[in-house]
Amino acid sequence: MLSPNLPEPELLKTILQPLLEDFQYWFERSRNLLETEEISFLSEKQQIDLLERVKHAQQEVTTAKVLFQATDGQVGVEMTVLMPWHKLLTECWKISTRFRLEQSKGVES
Repeated sequence: MLSPNLPEPELLKTILQPLLEDFQYWFERSRNLLETEEISFLSEKQQIDLLERVKHAQQEVTTAKVLFQATDGQVGVEMTVLMPWHKLLTECWKISTRFRLEQSKGVES
């Protein structure tokens, strides 16, 4: 449990730094899937569009992380910025789950 007595910059470092790292990790995994696999239930246009949105989000996360580090944790990220990233990752997770499920069904046949 986080201590409510942490100074604000330390609280930001405790919460935001790992969150940004998680976003980077999951966007990279999503990007890898979209760049290396043909996802049969997405049209080529849909897959390219999703890949471009992931790449854009990766750039935003990298920028936020650089600013956070450059200011020694003095700058946060607005929820209005975090929520679209979370929504995009949720979309990617659903696609990845369906892709893996369909792949496993194909192997069993």
